[in-house]
Amino acid sequence: MTRKCFISFKTEDIAYKDHIQNHLSVDMIDKSMNEPIISTDDAYIMRKIREDYLADSTVTIFLIGLYSNENLGAYEQNYIKRELQASLYNGTNNTRNGVLGVVLPSIYEIIYKGTNNCSICGGNHNIVDLVDSTVIKEFSYNYYIPNNKCCHEYDEKYCVLVKWDDFVNNPEIYIEQAFDKRTDPIANKVKVYP
Repeated sequence: MTRKCFISFKTEDIAYKDHIQNHLSVDMIDKSMNEPIISTDDAYIMRKIREDYLADSTVTIFLIGLYSNENLGAYEQNYIKRELQASLYNGTNNTRNGVLGVVLPSIYEIIYKGTNNCSICGGNHNIVDLVDSTVIKEFSYNYYIPNNKCCHEYDEKYCVLVKWDDFVNNPEIYIEQAFDKRTDPIANKVKVYP
């Protein structure tokens, strides 16, 4: 099924955005912003992103690379933070988007740390390191929504996460997973400003 998708990315990762737009065989309507909004007024930026790009989109594809982390600072991350906040916002004339995080190859080893034996439950858990040094809070919080457990099951995460290589092999599967999260019960626990 065709979904209206907005691609959130850092300038350093524009080649991946271009690949999705121009070379990937994906059934989607591209609602991406191709020119920056020039303003220092955060409320204006967020409103313009919501009104002009996200209002009728349903899935935000967030490209996660070396330059899309919280530690780079609020000014440096102004656009991607606002884009994710606007995507997560559910209100008048703006329904919440599903959020699909696509981990780029440059950061695979930084985010995916293998498995670990849990000292709490004794089970093995995949270690996915989504912290301020790897991603912005708007994504990490809504991927690992607090649940007072030692791990998170798929239905306890709002954001969907996939490696670039898996995404390009079958993008519609992951776009649809993110779209479906919009109506899952976990959507009620989303935070726009974590």
